[in-house]
Amino acid sequence: MWGMARIDEWKPVTAMLVFDLISAVTTALIKKALQEGLDRLVLITLRQLVATVFLAPIAYFKERSTRPKLTLEILVYLFFSAAFGAALSQYTFFYGLQYTTATFAITFTNMAPVLTFLIAVLLRVESLNMKNKAGAAKIIGTLTSFTGVMLLTLYKGVALTHQAEPSEGPDHHAAESGKKSWTLGTVALLANCLCFSFWLLLQSKLTKKYPALYSSTAYMFLISSLQGGSLTAAIQRRASVWILTRPLEIVTVIYTGIMGSGVGYVLMTWCVEKRGPVFTSAFIPVIQIMVAMIDFFFLHENLYLGSVLGSILMILGLYILLWGKKKDALEASSSATPKPKEEEDKEKQVKS
Repeated sequence: MWGMARIDEWKPVTAMLVFDLISAVTTALIKKALQEGLDRLVLITLRQLVATVFLAPIAYFKERSTRPKLTLEILVYLFFSAAFGAALSQYTFFYGLQYTTATFAITFTNMAPVLTFLIAVLLRVESLNMKNKAGAAKIIGTLTSFTGVMLLTLYKGVALTHQAEPSEGPDHHAAESGKKSWTLGTVALLANCLCFSFWLLLQSKLTKKYPALYSSTAYMFLISSLQGGSLTAAIQRRASVWILTRPLEIVTVIYTGIMGSGVGYVLMTWCVEKRGPVFTSAFIPVIQIMVAMIDFFFLHENLYLGSVLGSILMILGLYILLWGKKKDALEASSSATPKPKEEEDKEKQVKS
C-alpha cells in the first residue's frame, strides 16, 4: 500500500516532466518553421484543428457513458478556456516573439508560476498563511524562481562552452528594432503569461464542473480553432497562406497538434485536476532548461554562465514551492482526519 501511494504521488510529477519535454521539442520545431515563413495565425489554427481530430475519437469512445451533459454554463467555461489557453496565449506569444528574441520569449514565459501564485492568492483559490512553514516556503520558492528568471533575462555572463556562434537571424534584427518595439513585445509576452495563468485557474474550476477530461479538451481545441480561423480570415485575405508546401511545415503542424496540444494539454489538465494550478505552473521553468539542452546538443549554441545560475535558482525555487504545497496538503489532510476514540475519551476526561 505504501509503495502504491508513493507511485501515485509521483504520477503528476512524471506527467509534467513529459509535458515539459514535449513543449521543448514543440518550441524548437515552431521556431524553425516560423523562420522558414510559416504564418503564425495559420499555424495556431491548423494546430488546434489537428488536436481536435486527434482527441475527438478518444473522447467519444472513452467517455461516452460518463460524459456529463453540456450546459450553457459549461459552454461559457469552454469558450473562455479556449480563448485564454489556446487562441490568445499562442497569439500573444508569437506576437511577442516578433518584436523580441526567441530566447527572451521562451524565458519570459517562466513568469507564469509567479503570476499564477499571485492571482490564485488574490482570488482565494490558493491559501497562504505566512505564520506557518508551508506559507513561507511558497513565498520563498516563488521569489527564488522569479530571481532565476530575472537572472536568465538580464545576465548573460561568460561562455562556458566554445562552439561556433550561430549567424544573426530575424530574431537578432527584431531585438535591434528599437526600445518601443521591444517594450511592445514584452507587454505581449506578459499578456501571454497572464492568459496562461488565468487558463490554469479556469481549468481548476472547469474540471470540477465538467470532469470529462478528454471531451473538455477536445471541445476547447474545436472552439479555439474556430476562434483562430475567424481571426486569420479577417487578417489574411490570401488563400495561399493555408497551403503547406514544405515538409517541415507539415511535420510542425502534425507534431504540435497531436503532441504539443493534444497530449500536452491533457497531461496539464490532468495535473491541474490532481494537484492544482500552482503545482502545475511550477513545472513551466523546466521547459527553459530542456530548451537550453536542445539548443546546446542539437543546435550547437553556446552555454553561458547566466543560464546555468538562473536554471539552478529556478529549480531550487521549484522544489521549495513544491515542499510548501506538500506540507500544506499534509496539514490539511491531518486536520480532516477524525481523531481516534481513545483520544476523544481522554479529551472528555480532561474537560470533566
